[in-house]
Amino acid sequence: MFSFSRSASYSGVVRRALLAPGLRALAWRGAPAGCHTGSPQTAPPEPPLLDLHGRTHDYLRISLTERCNLRCQYCMPAEGVRLSARAALLTRDELLRLARVFAALGVRKLRLTGGEPTLRADLPELVRELRALPGVRTVAMTSNGVALARRLPALQRAGLDALNLSLDSLRADRYERLARRPGLARALASLDVALQLGLPRVKVNTVLVRGFNEDEICDFVELTRERDIDVRFIEFMPFAGNEWRDARMVPERAALDAVRRRYPALRPAAPEPCRTASLWQAPGHRGRVGFISSMSKPFCGSCNRLRLTADGNLKVCLFGEAEVSLRDALRAGADDAALAQLVRAALRRKHKQHAAAGRATRAARAGPLRSFARGMCSLTHVDAEGARMVDVGDKPETARAAEAECWLRAAPHTLRLLRAARLPKGDALTVAQVAGVLGAKRAAELLPLCHPLPLARARVRVQLPPTDAGRVRVLCEVGARARTGVEMEALAGCALAALALYDMCKAVDKRMAVEGLRVLRKSGGSSDWPAEPAPRLRAHDTSPLRPGETYAPSDVVHF
Repeated sequence: MFSFSRSASYSGVVRRALLAPGLRALAWRGAPAGCHTGSPQTAPPEPPLLDLHGRTHDYLRISLTERCNLRCQYCMPAEGVRLSARAALLTRDELLRLARVFAALGVRKLRLTGGEPTLRADLPELVRELRALPGVRTVAMTSNGVALARRLPALQRAGLDALNLSLDSLRADRYERLARRPGLARALASLDVALQLGLPRVKVNTVLVRGFNEDEICDFVELTRERDIDVRFIEFMPFAGNEWRDARMVPERAALDAVRRRYPALRPAAPEPCRTASLWQAPGHRGRVGFISSMSKPFCGSCNRLRLTADGNLKVCLFGEAEVSLRDALRAGADDAALAQLVRAALRRKHKQHAAAGRATRAARAGPLRSFARGMCSLTHVDAEGARMVDVGDKPETARAAEAECWLRAAPHTLRLLRAARLPKGDALTVAQVAGVLGAKRAAELLPLCHPLPLARARVRVQLPPTDAGRVRVLCEVGARARTGVEMEALAGCALAALALYDMCKAVDKRMAVEGLRVLRKSGGSSDWPAEPAPRLRAHDTSPLRPGETYAPSDVVHF
């Protein structure tokens, strides 16, 4: 995950820390045992890191770099983010000194993150030096695995105890679409190498995004059949720039129901102290399945984590805005005791619950009210949890087609300018065609619950009336091989083409109107529209015979 920094005043924070003379006494009072793993060590010389809500913090996540070799959609925009200057980042010596301060304060577990930590050339040396710090019992790492496989032997020899592999799809096309880079094969190779080397703890972290990968839940569970790993499904969480919405989150309840439908004998696994995941195990599987429900079931009450960003800022909560610059304090000459006071002062300001969890809880509570307000109507895109994309994963892929039309009502002089291609802004008809094709391709970005579909064709036609009195007709025809219809793509393309035409002509006509947007036809689904008309039968002749007329059957069968 990316860490975004915000500087804090060193002198101001130290001054507030020193105004808390009862801090050490408070820290000792009723401090619960730390939540960590590993072999026993001697007690820390400092009082434990206890916040005002009674939570002991013995777990530090260290961001080694801001750089990443992927551009995952839930993490950062496609163009990346502005990186800090090299001088603003912690040097290796500064990072080791701060880690030593945290270890003296009772931190027992270190997790190396990024960005992507494998982009650090000195990663094995860092692991070795961090593992050798007095009091540190576990050094773990979170990686996307793309550049990890060849470095794992050296990392294991350096003392790496545990690995979390971020993997959000087992399908190469989806993986590349989400990460905006290829790399699935290399990530899976890293998983196999980690297991072959015998790393004590290997976990796979999967962020579930509705409409993208929730149909792969059971595929990930199958990874645990022969592998001694934990596969953990993580609820989609809001971060800066990742366009988080309630509708894109797959809550634990929905994910667990999907697993139970495939594995009805699923049973709870033994709980762990300070766990972030609820753990389950399918019968006959070596590994376990977990659900990290930061949004629907926040675990803030047992939080024991702190985060140190690559530029030396301390975050006491991943979702919090507040940061304290330990780098500035260190470079201003602060000794270890002053740095420890800064850490304790920041921890005193940690909230009981992160703000994002409150937002998700409020949204969940509002769900039934929204349904009631809609008059208890039954809509495929709405359920008790709010709006959602319809699951089309079980539908077959078929050839889909649709055509839509709309009209632009314009003044006679505007029609003459269009026909003569003499508009001030240029060739309006060509611009409208290009805009319509682009609109059809981007329908899923414009319509929040529309499925993204790979269109095979998109054609826009603009038909001028034969005279100067009439309307311009805009048609958009699209086709794709998909699991759902393409009528929304046709409508979007048609509307965008008409709007582009309106924009090109508005300088000469202020009274134009776009009207009559509709689907003309669609095919390829369970019901084509309009349906093919039945052949018309000739009406039976019941007229009386004229004088002198005789009846003779014309059907040859009668002869």
